[in-house]
Amino acid sequence: MPVRILIADDHAIVAEGLQHVVAADSAFEVVGRAGDGRQAVSRAIELEPDIVVMDMAMPEMNGIEATRAIHDRIPGTRVIILSMYSNPEYVYRALQAGASGFVVKRSAARELVDAIRAVHAGRHYFSAQIAESVIGRYVGTPAPGDPLRLLSAREREVLQLLAESKSVGDIAGILHLSPKTIETYRARLYEKLDIHDLPALVRFAIQHGVTALE
Repeated sequence: MPVRILIADDHAIVAEGLQHVVAADSAFEVVGRAGDGRQAVSRAIELEPDIVVMDMAMPEMNGIEATRAIHDRIPGTRVIILSMYSNPEYVYRALQAGASGFVVKRSAARELVDAIRAVHAGRHYFSAQIAESVIGRYVGTPAPGDPLRLLSAREREVLQLLAESKSVGDIAGILHLSPKTIETYRARLYEKLDIHDLPALVRFAIQHGVTALE
């Protein structure tokens, strides 16, 4: 039986390229695609793939938060994160969210098949650009000075949506909450992060990879 794979990337051309790379191996079957983090979670629940190949930078829900949701709800599905960056903070957050692999996008064409094989066999896989010392430092240890650890999963969701210029009403609709509740979450973000206006909140989200840099 082939390894069943879901590809999640908000850029259609990139997703098609990834699908081409994966489908070239008869041991793999691409069972679906998703264009954002929320859709990746819903499609993973629907399809229960063996592997999700997940872009880290996606709208509405980034790949790390989507990985966390998939890991919690479908623990048998393993996730490989794709990113333009090998920033140690991003690697740490991916691992803590439950990712089994982290592949730098510029290496995906030559590394993705090996990554899928390794992860499906129960191992972890990291691009060569990610030094062993980085992995050793971050696996199983708290992220030093990571302010995102102060936030709940819901607060991180609201942070990303605010940073993507969604209005309070838009966010309330996306998360199925009242506008007043969203305003409360926004106030908590300002307080916990010691940030006092929306532009500073957006800068924070970009600097910490909460919203797309790509």
